[in-house]
Amino acid sequence: MNTSTAPASDLRQALARAEQLLQTGRMVGAEAIAQAVLQTTPDCAPALHLIGMVHYQSGKVASAIDFVRRATRADSGVAVYQANLVEMLRQTGDREGALETGRRALKLDAKFPQTHNNVGIVYYELGDYPRAAEHYRTAIKHAPGYVEALSNLGNALRAQKKYDEAIAVYDSALALRPDHVDALNNKGTALRDSGRLVEAQALYRRALALSPANPSVLNNLGLALKEDEHYEESARLFTRSLLVDPNNAETLTYFALVRLDQKDVIDAEVAAGRALALAPDNADALNAMGLVRSEQQNGEAALALLRRAVAIKPDLADAHNNIGGLLKENGELAAAGEAYARAVALAPREPAYFLNFADAHKFTVDDPQLEVMEKLAAEPTRLSTTGRIHIDFALAKAYDDLGRYDEAFARMHDGGALKRTTIAYDEAGTLASFDQIRTNFDRAAVSRQHVGFRSPLPIFIVGMPRSGTTLVEQILASHPDVHGAGELADFHHIVHQAAPDASPVDGGVQPVAAIPVEEFHAIGKAYVEGLKRRAPPSVRIPDKMPANFLFLGAIHLALPDAQIIHVSRDPRDCCLSCYSKLFSGEQNFTYDLGELGRYYRKYVELMAHWRAILPPGRFLDIHYEDVVADLEGSARRLVAHCGLSWNEACVSFHEARRPVRTASASQVRQPIYRTSEGRWRAYERHLGPLIAALGDVVPAS
Repeated sequence: MNTSTAPASDLRQALARAEQLLQTGRMVGAEAIAQAVLQTTPDCAPALHLIGMVHYQSGKVASAIDFVRRATRADSGVAVYQANLVEMLRQTGDREGALETGRRALKLDAKFPQTHNNVGIVYYELGDYPRAAEHYRTAIKHAPGYVEALSNLGNALRAQKKYDEAIAVYDSALALRPDHVDALNNKGTALRDSGRLVEAQALYRRALALSPANPSVLNNLGLALKEDEHYEESARLFTRSLLVDPNNAETLTYFALVRLDQKDVIDAEVAAGRALALAPDNADALNAMGLVRSEQQNGEAALALLRRAVAIKPDLADAHNNIGGLLKENGELAAAGEAYARAVALAPREPAYFLNFADAHKFTVDDPQLEVMEKLAAEPTRLSTTGRIHIDFALAKAYDDLGRYDEAFARMHDGGALKRTTIAYDEAGTLASFDQIRTNFDRAAVSRQHVGFRSPLPIFIVGMPRSGTTLVEQILASHPDVHGAGELADFHHIVHQAAPDASPVDGGVQPVAAIPVEEFHAIGKAYVEGLKRRAPPSVRIPDKMPANFLFLGAIHLALPDAQIIHVSRDPRDCCLSCYSKLFSGEQNFTYDLGELGRYYRKYVELMAHWRAILPPGRFLDIHYEDVVADLEGSARRLVAHCGLSWNEACVSFHEARRPVRTASASQVRQPIYRTSEGRWRAYERHLGPLIAALGDVVPAS
């Protein structure tokens, strides 16, 4: 068509044809027609606007803004030009310019729905959710079928934690358009935020089926699965999202967090580092890197990162929760409690934060947080399985504080039973492995001479969880010549590198006789070198991994000069304490009273075996109750056993400023107290399965 001679009707037809091509994705043809129009009519506002929209949809936002601005100058009375310019300016980060343009557009047409929707998005990004909602409602008022505005209104309500209202609005959008991906995705997030993870996952999967390469949907489904502890699938979804958008800092942050859940600190550090390189002030990425540094036991760096995160984003509940964890490890219990309280105030529907808060808090009658926790627990269908477990254990702690022992036990029982459904614990195989250890490590096997690495550096503190191993380590680590290393998995890993076919708990399936003599020397040397890398120069370094009691035969052979301390406690108190805790590690035998009692019996049998076959005095038996009754006498025994001179600091262990990364972190910051002795008696009526399983291990009354 020769536009130089074309009448006005032909010009309108040409522009209509260009618009049709744009709507069907044929942008090259659309722009060609519009450019031809401009050859004869340089100030043709519709042609300028159309080219702007072509450039915008092609990702050339800067040139799109230029063309649309020219269109508004050519015809300042068209609201849609101004409305589209609002969105383009917003995408460049010019929110003030976007709002100014929006004000001009609304002066032209105060009822134009698209302007209200786009201005609402700007206010949403500025965090002014009520004003954003007001604009979205106005858009919907003048265009009741405006699905995008409905979805956006749901977002504004969700941001104000008005989850039920938000879900109702998303439902209105989906009633109009059931395949609207954003509404499905956003409703899923409202459900996830309100704890309804199963429903959220179903919606995300519907959205993903409609848009398989959508990073937002992939990420949201990944987050929902992560929160429900389905870490493998979660990681796969974040990987898919990164294939679509490899430089997305949010996705990299999510990937780092799920890798931490999977105990892959190296991958997590790489992903968090990439996220921070892309977005140095991203609070979530700083939070993720803070967790990485915490896992690397660099508490000072971790706290600095987390505090920077909350300075940038004060309402980042997870960072406050993580700060609380680090402060608790450092013995700053009051500050830790304040951080946990901040986390639950910001996220009052997050059970995991309540669990940490409860552990650091002493509940009193009419405690306001107790009512919040009880209301949360009263909506079990709105909680994920993990959330229900967390709130049960949190309430168990609260009721125990208040002396409401029957209610406390009911929560322990329900939380433990639910946790038990989520784990694969092979009780028969685990108990049989104890017998295999005794077979592999008989008297002849452990009598082999001169096979290990000679070093007095290591001290192994072993026993059942909750038996007092943390207290013993804290007493020793208060000595100026001792550095407490905490719970290390090092010996386990080194042994299983030497015996790769071994099961996780049997101390090495292959007979000891089959392991070459030099292998034990190498095992001991590798372990000691690892200790030295982890700690400053010290005379002794305790490793208080309780489960190392499984490896005492191999420890004796690999490290003949290492000191070993076995800590025990009344089995009823020890087992009840295990049963009342939701462990962060894999203590899979602790969530059923019968299983717990049977495991304890096997532990007692194995310790008797070690006493019988290892040289006399090879390890020191120390009882928690004796430490409580005579702290100084017990501390002197411990110090002497480790070949150290006495130091008075050992009786002031609660004053030691060192990180403690176990479930006993709060208790060892207090002077010795006797309230945990005989605690089982308050629960005796409920402990029948445990007492029966323990059998004659229970001391005579």
